[in-house]
Amino acid sequence: MNIPEMLSLILIGFILRRVIKSERFFEGLRFLVNEVLFALFVFGNVASKNLEYLLRIKLVFLYVFLVIGISLSSSFFYSRLFVKDRKWMGALMVLSSYPNTAALGFPIASLFLKDITPAILYSTTNSLIILPIVTFIAAHFSSEKASIKESFKKALRFPPTLANLLALSLVVAGIRLPDWFLNPIKTVGWMNIPLLLIYFGSRISLGKFSPRRLAEVATFRSIIPFLFVFLTLRNAEREIFYAVLVEASMPPAIAANAILAQYRLKAEEAISVTFVWTLIIIAFFSALNLVMNG
Repeated sequence: MNIPEMLSLILIGFILRRVIKSERFFEGLRFLVNEVLFALFVFGNVASKNLEYLLRIKLVFLYVFLVIGISLSSSFFYSRLFVKDRKWMGALMVLSSYPNTAALGFPIASLFLKDITPAILYSTTNSLIILPIVTFIAAHFSSEKASIKESFKKALRFPPTLANLLALSLVVAGIRLPDWFLNPIKTVGWMNIPLLLIYFGSRISLGKFSPRRLAEVATFRSIIPFLFVFLTLRNAEREIFYAVLVEASMPPAIAANAILAQYRLKAEEAISVTFVWTLIIIAFFSALNLVMNG
């Protein structure tokens, strides 16, 4: 899916919201996207991998962990010091650590690279790691007095998290499910992406937009990771450098906003910020491509 197609689906969702007045319709869409198709998408993609695949990606694999750690820790310490709203604290940490590495990352990486395999490896590895983390964060901050145990329980009640953990357990155990079983799951699960974009568009409300929150998300999700990768990886081979630079700097994943909606964590504010920052990132990397490649 290219960038114009992605923006068109978001626009369709935005228009549908103005045409269909029933909130029940969009709640049903959220349930289908979040709890059914997202779970199938995660399970099909993770369960199709193997240990050899996970062990061979080396530097890309390392940078996934480093970028997640930097974004998550920096947003956490900032939130503890400067954010008084508990729900936004949780939302900021989720948005900061869960990037849009596939739907947006792949098209942008292709501006710089003929072979985007390293970007695909980064995205796949990121999806293996990040979903349980952000689900736990969202579950924990959705309640004022949630214990660690209760937060884990709430996180595990989210079907995509269970699907991710089950699939990862199969991969670690060396159990490879047959293609006749996995391929239909992956095919149905991929419907999640266009429907998620439509749902995302239906929730955009720039009346909830906050420049301060945009600056916070931009800093921890894109600016800090961009600078870190640029300074530490610029001498690596071109394919690795640009793949990691692009993927590490992407705006928050649309799925991150869906998770915030699931746990009632400032979803409308988060979606407005994500939408604006996504447009800025598209413009930035398009301009960078012109500068680097003429």
